[in-house]
Amino acid sequence: MSDVRARMAQEVGRASQGGPAVAVATMIRAPEGAQPEVGAKLLVRPDGSRLGALGGGALEETVAADAHAALTRLPRLQAASYFYSAGGGRLHRLSAGPDEFEVLIEVTERPATLLIVGGGHVGQSVAAIGTQVGFSVAVVDDREAFANPERFPMADRVICGGLVEELRRFPIDASTYIVLVSRGHKQDELSLREVVASDAAYVGMIGSVRRVSTVLTHLAREGCPREALERVHTPIGLDIGAETPEEIAVSVVAELIAVRRGGSGRKLSELRRAKIRD
Repeated sequence: MSDVRARMAQEVGRASQGGPAVAVATMIRAPEGAQPEVGAKLLVRPDGSRLGALGGGALEETVAADAHAALTRLPRLQAASYFYSAGGGRLHRLSAGPDEFEVLIEVTERPATLLIVGGGHVGQSVAAIGTQVGFSVAVVDDREAFANPERFPMADRVICGGLVEELRRFPIDASTYIVLVSRGHKQDELSLREVVASDAAYVGMIGSVRRVSTVLTHLAREGCPREALERVHTPIGLDIGAETPEEIAVSVVAELIAVRRGGSGRKLSELRRAKIRD
């Protein structure tokens, strides 16, 4: 069993460093004298293969299916508890009884990358908050005074260089969230042109309605596909009445989280009232 746990730890470590994501199901509560015991673990890979065990039978099959669903759905659910009856059937309820198993399913994957183009006050605040909510932060600016480790100690990468050149060589994929908050519409337009058709999970650009409309019009006239332009989040962020750089950063990161986790951006109190009415 210790060898299995060591192999699990290795796979989880590889997943956190960019390898294939994995889901680990851990038994955290079980009926007295029941099998599997508390602490039993099952690792599930994207292809459905497994490592470890939860006693076999219907319970393990149900947990494995839930773990695989958590692993393959987008946006991914990072961690959740599930309750199962002794017979192995999934229970759709919020509280557990004494004869039920409780399993914690956790997904491990490489942290999503937050690529911030622009090292000004807003970019600095977005980097600070983005790091706190789990993003791996990279900052790009063409001014050394705004792109240096002293200004961005929280970032994993700080890149000083031409925006076009640096964006062309940056490894953008489906786990990359791009925030364009540079010093002017010229820089934003140059940057957006490079990333608008990329595989990024999110592309957002700061600016007034007039400013962003001008940029989008220019790109449309150049032949940029309409569907690519329509996926750009601009003006960037959620409407919370933000004014200061710090408040704007909260608005921007809130939108990033909503896109990443599939949130609606609505007030939770409104959702509660809607459920009551239904």
